[in-house]
This record gives sequence, C-alpha cells and structure tokens, in this order.
Amino acid sequence: QVNVVVSGGGLVRPGGSLRLSCVCSGSLFSINYMAWYREAPEKERELVAAITSEGTTRYADSVKGRFIISGDSAANMVYLQMNRLKPEDTAEYYCLQRAFSEDGSQYNYWGQGTQVTVSS
Repeated sequence: QVNVVVSGGGLVRPGGSLRLSCVCSGSLFSINYMAWYREAPEKERELVAAITSEGTTRYADSVKGRFIISGDSAANMVYLQMNRLKPEDTAEYYCLQRAFSEDGSQYNYWGQGTQVTVSS
C-alpha cells in the first residue's frame, strides 16, 4: 500500500515563509517525478513546482523567485520552501509523487492536502 504524507502548512503573515514536506512510502517502482499543486477556493488545481529525479525543476510564473522545490529521490521526499508569501498564495497544497514501471505504466500518488493561509 502506497502512503503519501504531507506536512508543514499553516497560517503565516504576508512576507513570511513556510516549508512543506512530503514523503512517499510503499511504491513498488522508483519515483522519478515529484510536484506540488495547489487549489484555491473556486479555482482549478494548478501546478506550483515540480522536480525530476535528475534535478530538473519547473515553477509556475506566479511563484518564480519566491518558492524553491527540492527533493531526495532516494528517500522519496520532496520539499517546497515558500518565501515572501502573498495572500494570493492561500490555497490547499497537494503533493504528487509519480513512478513509472518497466513497461512504461505511470502511477500517480497524491498526498492529502495541507492548508496554507497567508493573512495579516
């Protein structure tokens, strides 16, 4: 059974920082893609940042220069350091860890959401 556990959300003032963590256990195949998504009320879920097992990263334009994604592929852990937070960053944040089997099948493992609220 695959288990994805997310931690680190909370309430922070504008300009503050938070760090999210996500660990995946139980996957039969190697995790080679990890990402953070977020979903604000009445908005669609959007990609915030992603990292491959080779270390290639990708960010949404709205968080470039403020958020940093990092990962430990051997431990199936991914982090999101969020700096200079803005009220518009308020959302439920979700972790995705993706594995591929030898036959090319893709397995997406989602963690539970963690609420990030940026408010004075």
